Amino acid sequence: MNIEEVTRIQTSFDAQTMMATFDARIVDIQCGSVRIEAPISPGARQQQGFGHAGLTFSIGDSAAGYAALTMLPLHQEVVTAEIKINLLAPARGEKLISVGKVVKPGKRLCVVTAEVYAVEQGVQTLIALLQGTMVPVTA
Repeated sequence: MNIEEVTRIQTSFDAQTMMATFDARIVDIQCGSVRIEAPISPGARQQQGFGHAGLTFSIGDSAAGYAALTMLPLHQEVVTAEIKINLLAPARGEKLISVGKVVKPGKRLCVVTAEVYAVEQGVQTLIALLQGTMVPVTA
């Protein structure tokens, strides 16, 4: 990916106030793959002290969407048409890592996935799988 493509994705991500609220950040951008990390802060926990599924879903959806965007021309954006999540384990630990990937790019639909991991004392545990469809739109 060239600097213009990476800058487009980072600029778009930086404009998401939800990601700013979660203190999430993009840590890797490759063609067809984006990695996002977010701390499990006190404001993002559920009643039992685990990371909230809303945090898990949000960074998974964003990682998958930005992965799709890496494969589109600069004049396009994406929106989520549908996405589902399977929660596999509680979000225990200090932070979450989401890796979004493109399964099948397309001009009308992009099929994507994301894996979300909780990191506790350096150990990563897969806690969620997402699969969805992104729709390219003209920016």
